[in-house]
Order: sequence, then C-alpha cells, then structure tokens
Amino acid sequence: MMNGVVSIRSKNGEEKVKIERPGGSSSPIWSIAWNPSKDEHNDILAVADWGQRLSFYQLSGKQIGKDRHLNFDPCCVSYFSKGEYIVMGGSDKQASLYTKDGVRLGTVGEQNSWVWTCRVKPDSNYVVLGCQDGTIAFFQLIFSTVHGLYKDRYAYRDSMTDVIVQHLITEQKVRIKCRELVKKIAIYRSRLAIQLPEKILIYELFSDDSSDMHYRIKEKICRRFECNLLVVCSQHIILCQEKRLQCLSFTSVKEKEWLMESLIRYIKVIGGPPGREGLLVGLKNGAILKIFVDNPFAITLLKQNTSVRCLDMSMSRSKLAVVDEHNTCLVYDIHTKELLFQEPNANSVAWNTQCEDMLCFSGGGYLNIKASTFPVHQQKLQGFVVGYNGSKIFCLHVYSMAAVEVPQSAPMYQYLERRMFKEAYQIACLGVTDSDWRDLATEALEGLDFDTAKKAFIRVRDLRYLELINSIEERKKRGENNSDVFLADVHAYQGKFHEAAKLYKRSGYDNRALSMYTDLRMFEYAKEFLGTADPKDTKMLMTKQADWARNSKEPRAAADMYLTAGEHLKAIDIIGEHGWVDMLIDVARKLDKAEREPLARCAVFFKKLNHHGYAAETYSKMGDLKALVQLHVEARHWDEAFSLLDRHPQYRDQVYVPYAQWLAENDRFEEAQKAFHKAGRQAEAVKVLEQLTHNAVVESRFNDAAFYYWMLSMQCLDIARENEEQKEEMLQKFHSFQHLAELYHVYHSIQRYTDEPFSSHMPETLFNLSRFLLHNLTKDSVPLGISKVNTLFALAKQSKALGAYKLARQALKNLHGLQIPSRFQNSIDLASVTLSSKPFHDNEDLIPMCFRCSTNNPLLNNLGNVCINCRQPFIYSASSYEVLPLVEFYLEEGISDEEAVSLIDLEVPRVDRKASRWQDMSSGESQSLKLDDSMDDPADDPFTAKLSFEQGGSEFVPVVVSRAVLRSMSRRDVLIKRWPKPLSWQYYRSLLPDVSITMCPSCFQMFHSEDYELLVLQHNCCPYCRRPIDEPS
Repeated sequence: MMNGVVSIRSKNGEEKVKIERPGGSSSPIWSIAWNPSKDEHNDILAVADWGQRLSFYQLSGKQIGKDRHLNFDPCCVSYFSKGEYIVMGGSDKQASLYTKDGVRLGTVGEQNSWVWTCRVKPDSNYVVLGCQDGTIAFFQLIFSTVHGLYKDRYAYRDSMTDVIVQHLITEQKVRIKCRELVKKIAIYRSRLAIQLPEKILIYELFSDDSSDMHYRIKEKICRRFECNLLVVCSQHIILCQEKRLQCLSFTSVKEKEWLMESLIRYIKVIGGPPGREGLLVGLKNGAILKIFVDNPFAITLLKQNTSVRCLDMSMSRSKLAVVDEHNTCLVYDIHTKELLFQEPNANSVAWNTQCEDMLCFSGGGYLNIKASTFPVHQQKLQGFVVGYNGSKIFCLHVYSMAAVEVPQSAPMYQYLERRMFKEAYQIACLGVTDSDWRDLATEALEGLDFDTAKKAFIRVRDLRYLELINSIEERKKRGENNSDVFLADVHAYQGKFHEAAKLYKRSGYDNRALSMYTDLRMFEYAKEFLGTADPKDTKMLMTKQADWARNSKEPRAAADMYLTAGEHLKAIDIIGEHGWVDMLIDVARKLDKAEREPLARCAVFFKKLNHHGYAAETYSKMGDLKALVQLHVEARHWDEAFSLLDRHPQYRDQVYVPYAQWLAENDRFEEAQKAFHKAGRQAEAVKVLEQLTHNAVVESRFNDAAFYYWMLSMQCLDIARENEEQKEEMLQKFHSFQHLAELYHVYHSIQRYTDEPFSSHMPETLFNLSRFLLHNLTKDSVPLGISKVNTLFALAKQSKALGAYKLARQALKNLHGLQIPSRFQNSIDLASVTLSSKPFHDNEDLIPMCFRCSTNNPLLNNLGNVCINCRQPFIYSASSYEVLPLVEFYLEEGISDEEAVSLIDLEVPRVDRKASRWQDMSSGESQSLKLDDSMDDPADDPFTAKLSFEQGGSEFVPVVVSRAVLRSMSRRDVLIKRWPKPLSWQYYRSLLPDVSITMCPSCFQMFHSEDYELLVLQHNCCPYCRRPIDEPS
C-alpha cells in the first residue's frame, strides 16, 4: 500500500499478517511477488518499494536477510517459473536479472521510458517488458556454460553466483558461494580461479590428497578485467582477450604479455614445473603455439590451413591432436610435423593421460576411440569429450559432466592381432573385462611372451598357468631354450593335446608325449610313441592303463593288466576285494616264495574270504609258521594247530592261550584249565575260574560253584608246587577252596529240596546233608549264597519225619531267631504246633557212632563233625553223607609214602580169625551162617591196638603207625589219597572191611561203592569233580 504496509489476507479478505515497512508512507510499496519454487521450505514474498529497496519475507511476516538497495524506483517484480531468478524493472528504464536472493546479475534490455511491468513465460527463458511509452519488448535469455576441467576435477557455475567443484571419479561435490555473478572459471591441479564482475578469487586445496575437496581462498585480485578466456596456473593467471595474452601474478602484477597474429580460439594448460607451466594455444588462422609462462617468446609447433577448434597433446608430448573448423580430427607428430592420420566427424578430442597411443574424439552422436594407427572403434554417446583418463572418458552433455567407463577391449584386441603383447597389456591396464585379461594372457603365452602372460594371469588369479610359467622360467634359467617344447607344454595345458604331441615329437621328446597321453588315458595314442622305448615305459603304460580300467569299473581287466605290468600288489587288492578266489590262488601259486609281501596279501584275503586251506597253503609256501599258527587259531582249527605245535613247540603260548579262552567261552572249563596249564598261564586260569565261580554262586548254580571251587583249589595246588614264593598262600587257598567246594556241593541238594516241589534224595540223606552243613556253618561265617534258614528248615522237616524230635525242636528254635521267608512261615508254625505232641528224645537209630572209640555222638554236635570223645574227624560219604567206617592214620617219622605203600602191599600172612567167627549150620532144607559173637583179642590186630590207646584231655591224638603195623595191614583195607606235591598223602583204614568203599582217583572223595556206581552211571562222570568215567587215573 502507499503507506508502506503489506497486508496478507485470506481468500475471504480477513487479514492474517500485517508487515509495516520502516519508511512508512515515504516508501510506498509498488510491487510484490510470491516465489513459485516448490523446493523452498517456506513461502517467500518479494517486496519492492519506492524507498529503492528490495526485501524478502516469510508468510509469518519475518524478514529474510537484509534489504537490498536498488538505486532506482522499482515498478515491477516477476519470478521465473521455478523461482531461481527475478526480473525487475522501474525508473532506470531497463529490466534487470537478479538471483532469488536479490543479487543483480545483469541487464535484460534497456528501454526509452520507465518499465512498468515484466513477465516470464512459464517453463522457459523468455521475458516480456511493458514500458510507459507503450513499448512492449520480448527477450530470450541464454545462460552460457561457464566451466573448467583439469583431469578428474570439473568446476562449473550454478545459479549464476555459485561454483560447484565435482570429482568425476569419486562423484564428490563441493559448492562455493560467491554471491556475485560468476563470469569465468579456471581450474588447474590444486588451484581454482573464479572471475566475478569486480574481482578474481584464487582458491587452493587444503591438502595434497588427490581426493580432497576442501578449498580455501588463497588470493583476491580486486580489479575488473575484460577477457574471453581465463586460465590459472600454480602461481599465475592467464587472461585472453582476442589476440592478446596476459600473464598476471596472484598479486595482480602483469609479468608477461603475448600478442598473437590472429584471434585466439583455444587455450589449455599442459602442465610443467610450478611457475614454468606450458600453454597450448590454437589460433583462428590455424597456427598452434606452445607458450611457457616464464618465457616471453611463443614457440610455433605447426601451422595448418584451417582454423583450430580444439587441441590436445599426448602423454609424452610427442603427438598433437587438432580438431579444425571442418570437424576433422588431425593427428601430427610434433617432432617431424608429419600428419599421422585424420578422422572426420569430430567436434572435440582428448588424449589418454595414461596411454601414449590412445585418443578419443566425439562428434555426430558417436564416441570414437583410436589406438595407434588401428581402425577407429565407435559407440554411441551424446555430448563433447573433454577428458580421457585410463578407462574413463569425461563427457559434457548440455550442462552436466559425466564420467563414462569405457572398456578398452577393442583396442586391446587390435594390438593382439598384431602380436604386440606389451602394448596390449598397457591397454588392458586401463580397464578390460576378466575374459579380455584371460584372452591376453593366453595369446601372450602362445606367443611365448611369458612376462606379459604372467602379469595377465596374475590379474585373473589363474594359479595353474602361473605354475606352468614359473616352471618354464626355471627351465630357461637352467639353460633350456627349446621354444617348441615350451609351446608344447602350453598346448598341453590348453587341451590341444595332438598339437602338443607333434611338437614334442619334433623336438625329440617322445617320452613327454607318452606320459601326457597315458595321464589322459589315451592309451591308443600313447602306444604310437612306445616304439623301441624303454621297457620301463611299457610297464608304466600298462600300469596306468590298469589304473584307468580300475577307475572305469572294469576290475577284472584292470587286474589282468596289473599282473601283466608286474604290479602284483594292486592286482591282488582288486582280486581280493571282488572275492575271485580261483584267480587269487592262481596268482599265489605263480608267485615266487621270495615275494613275501604279495603272498602275505593273498593270505590276508584268503582269511577274509574264509578259505583257510588256501591261506594255510600260502603261509606254508612263505615259510611263515607264526602266521600259519595264528591262522589256525583264528579259524578255531585246533587239531591242525596242535599238529603244528607237535613239530614246533616254541609256539605253545600262541596256541594254548587262545585255546583256553575259547574253551572257557564255551563252558568247557576243565579243558580250559588244562590248556592254561599247558600254556603256563596259571594266573589267568585262576582269574577266569574265580569269576565263573562268583557268577555261579550269584546265579544259584551251586553244583557248578562246587565244581569251580574244586578246580580253583587244584589250580592253587599247581601254583604252590611250581612257585615256592607263593607256596604258603596257595596252600591256604587250596584248603579254603576245598572246604567251600564241599559246602556248595552239599548245599546244592538242600537248595533244590527247599525250592523245588520234588526231591530225588532219601529223607536220611537230606537229614545227613543238613546236619553236615549245619556243623560247618557254626564255626565260620556263612559263605555267599548259602542260606542257614534253608538248612535249618530242611533239618527240622527231616528230623520230624525220621523221629528225631529233640533235634527238630532245636532246629525250629534256631529258625525263630532268624528272618524267615513268608513261604516257610506256615510250615514252621505248623511243625512247631505238631511237635508239641511228640516225645522229647531222638530216634536212637539215627545216633552216629565213632568207629575209633565206639562212642555215640549227639545229632547236633557243638564240636562239629568230630567225635566228642576222641576228637577223631568223621569221614563222610560224598553222596549220602553217612559216616564211613574209616579212621585216618599217620606214618611215623622216617617212613616215606613210597615205603609205606610197599609195606602195606607186602600183606604178611597171619591167621585169619575172622573166618572162624562164622559157623556153618546146615539142615535138610536150608543152609545158614552164624556169627560167633565171641570177642577177638585186640593184640591180634596191631592197628586195633593203636585205636584203643588211652587218650587224655580234650586234644585230638592222631593214630600213628609204625612199619610193623603197616606190614600187618591188608591192602584191601587201606585207602590212600595220593595228593600231588607239596601235599602229603593221606591214609585211611577201613574198620569194617565188608563195607565196600570207593574213592574217586581225581578228587579223593569217598563213596559207598553202590552209590558211586549208580551216580557214575547217571552222570557218566564223578558226581563231585566231574571226571569222565573213561579217563585214566
């Protein structure tokens, strides 16, 4: 409004924000405009008043920045459609262009009167002005590209007042705000020069890092310059104005000036030491000059007839590329001034900064890459080429600079076709694919350029070919220089086997061709190279052919080939693995006995295939007796093993120990014990038997336990006889095991009686067994597995049945003090009740009598199984356990066992008074014998006299006999336990010769003869020691 107030209202006219300008009514507001940009974060309002100020406000009324002074009265303000520029006109009779921040950029058009209105055509650069005199003017604004490039750094103008520096490799960008119109930009190494309307700013990088993008101001040249081109060097800036070149220092001192003969069309810094850089200058008249900033004289490189549009010099400064006004690219040799080649349709050109012979040029919508003098390689690309670094081409299209990655495959293959491997490698280093690297490596290898091939294979990490190259290099160091052999190796690695073979043959290396074909299983081709070769080669060929047949699942053919090649072990392995026994025995029979390893292998397979006869034949052929013995043992062919042992007794341990173990595993313990004896392994025998005995007791197999204990006792006796150091200990164990064997033998019958419903024993036998066992249990602790309850229960039951009521009551009384199983409880309670009605005495027929002193002994004897009067131990039958009419006697000192037996065998004749005790009484119908009850005189029998010897005290006095007594004895009345050493023999005299008694010759247990014969017939062996009836004594 005229009063300097801006009122922002809603569409309904309601005022939302009121902005009061500082000038008030002296600064009437003539024009306002909203910024149409959608990129701004806030709505921005531009306000121009006749106080000659331009201001910017947010929608909230807050001012943005400071007021901009205009020096004229503004009449109109208009934004470009995207809000990047402002067009403003007024009393200065012109339309001016401003940035969106209010920085004046320049004049759009001058008029003859005030400009009252201006508008910008949407989405375009067209501006229309309306003037006071009625003039309407129409303008098109052209924004030229202001930029500079040096290698991979590109600087360009943005928004007319900013400079953006872009790193073309890393794509990093940095913006430098100048806040004035940027007119020219130049960049070189770490320097950046920006020309503004009234000054030139010189920037430098913070560091020497190639990727650093931080610039800082180094110098300011506060002068206005008019120039067509601007160039910056390390210490100077170069200004170009038509024909004139001026060199200024950063302090604005003019150091040099060059005046050219024609207009300058192109200028470029081509590098050099700081302060002495070189410039490449192209003129309109076709002259091309080189100028050094420290030299006042220009150097003419060459002169052509056409005007210069673009220039570039190769990496080594030896070649020059020129694009002329006819769009022709011409390449010259700088030294000879010779035109090397020319290409049409070019608008810009650039040499590769890493490769001397490569350049690229653009034109006609194509990118052209040329290497050396080879044909041009084309690909579509829009824009102008401004740089070429390695495999990257920098292309300017309209206002944007892009780095295009271009594979260098085409020029590389052009070099390969001419076998220029080193040049091809240089091109490949600029950037090619892995397959291109491999092609280069292969071609170089075939061309025997091992250095290039090695580098290329390292790039593709092909260790296989690298090993080949290293091998060839080592051979060359050793003096080998046959190129055909090297090439043959290469062909072999590449799979060109026939070419390799031809080269090997041409070089006289037939053996290598032979080895190659055999490794490849090409045996037919390999045979062509045998000829008169070494027989070893023939064998090697056959062996490898057999290997191949084996791997090809043709085992029989492989085995035949191995045999032909003399590789017996491999053939035997195949034959054995497939179980071809006939073929294997043929091989074994054909082999010489000195070939022990193949024969041993055959024998192993025969054992594995269970053909022990063939294995035995093979071991016999080898003479390997130990292996033969082992074979028979493993096969359990004991007869053959023992037959071999008869001839070679040194292998006793190898046969008898496993034989004994096998017998023990098969429950043939007696035989196992003998085998352990023969092997001399007493400790093992004892250990096995102890374990078996324990198992038998735990499993309630008391008959077996008794037998094992008896065997253990005999084993201990053998150890005591052979080992003097363990004699006492073993004898003690012998007596202990003998005692346990007898206890378990007795308890076996009692346990079966109590646990089974029926019993084969007579009541008297069970009665005697119970009494015998109970007498032995009273002295020592009860052995494992033997139940005192079962023993007392059997004794009580049989005592009641046989009339020994007193003993039955005693047994039941003892039972009540023990833990009784529930299955016996009712029977015991019933027996206790029924016994109360029985008399308090025992049946006299059951009372045992001592045959030495004729004393009747109680049924339950506190002393055990000995006489209560003379302390003479009772001798029991091992079947019925009745007391036998035997008395043990001992020999006087000085009488040996052999002498005693010889004296007893003499049987000195004496009057047989016994015969007279029987009287024959005959009648008409019958015949009878009457026993004369008259007593014999004890003096008639010296032994009887010894029995009646007066004994005093409670100590046992044994019967000791002299030679005379021995001579008086009858051999039929004497039983001798002939114990092996170190035990002494035991002698027993039968006091009732008519009672037939039999003693087992193995365990020395006594039996009634009738009982023994019956048991032997039942079991075919001794019931105690299980000695077979047909075994000799």
